[in-house]
Amino acid sequence: MRVVVVGSGIAGTSAALALAKAGFGVSVHEAHPDSGADIGAFLTVAANGLLALRQIGVVPAAGFPLTSLRLTGSDGTEAAVSTLDGEFRCLRRAELCEALRVEVHRRGLPIEYGARFVGAEQDGDRVVARFADGREVAGDLLLGADGLNSAVRPLVDPVSKRYVGQQVFYGYADHAAPPHEPARIEMIRGSRSAFGYAVSPEGQTYWFSRLPAPPLDGAESAEAMRDRLLAALRPDATPAAGIVAATGTVFATNAHDLVPTPRWRNGRMLLIGDAAHAASPATGQGASMAVEDAVVLAKALRDHGSLESYERLRRPRVERNTARSAQLSAALAPDHAERVEEVERLGLRHADAQPDGDPADWLDWNTELQRMV
Repeated sequence: MRVVVVGSGIAGTSAALALAKAGFGVSVHEAHPDSGADIGAFLTVAANGLLALRQIGVVPAAGFPLTSLRLTGSDGTEAAVSTLDGEFRCLRRAELCEALRVEVHRRGLPIEYGARFVGAEQDGDRVVARFADGREVAGDLLLGADGLNSAVRPLVDPVSKRYVGQQVFYGYADHAAPPHEPARIEMIRGSRSAFGYAVSPEGQTYWFSRLPAPPLDGAESAEAMRDRLLAALRPDATPAAGIVAATGTVFATNAHDLVPTPRWRNGRMLLIGDAAHAASPATGQGASMAVEDAVVLAKALRDHGSLESYERLRRPRVERNTARSAQLSAALAPDHAERVEEVERLGLRHADAQPDGDPADWLDWNTELQRMV
């Protein structure tokens, strides 16, 4: 079997590694002209994501471990401290992408940059992907792993992304020195925004903030966005405003998710990762879900030779994560002190999203998937 993968992000490179390990031919096609040097936001990879990464030979050395979480209110009062279940790692998105790309290149798998996907045709026993430069690439399966703004998704199911009502700010502060404990992530339920931060062993503060507001439209300057965020943070008795003020570059984006996509596949075309089931960032599970997708897809094709078992196993799990993420966004909204118990109940400290039992049962490469489906 030959698989044509569109997208070289976390989902695409993970899929390439897993499918190649299962013995399938793989090529990866990326619209951007190169791998990119954008520092990007930071992310957490939970125990389930790290387990999935190990199945494809990737153990990120970058970043630092997280072992606990503390939740505080806008007045600085501690509301809860929890031990995180299993291992977590905090790192930049670009660092995880680079670790995956290094392994892809080590295995000699091709990634073609500057290949913008524009369409595909199926003729029963194959699918042909078309690219903007006029080239065509044929395969047995076309995998849309090209993220929230997927170019493949309209050919499978024309579901549009949905703004979830929050602007997301993030950055890195070298000299903020906020109160912290090693390996702990701090979550602050502010009066006007949700804020989180963790401090690396080297003393750099990784932070994010979610601010309820209309979507960013590109008209506001970076300085104006910083000032607006600071205005939302300064009334609170927390370190948040000081961290932002000590940050050189503040990044901002809109938070989106997808309404549960009725169709993930159309004949020989399949969506995975954010292209199929993007969630808001509240659970921090986007990267882990994408790598899980890759491993389970490769095992489903290896053990079953069909896409149906893959979707049957994955859909309930990722749709629960999307729903949970939406609930957590509401539970961590500003001025909702009464929702601390709800945050705990929804499982912020259990961020590996395991309502389906132990992921080791179906992620382990040497366990036949037939026993799980």
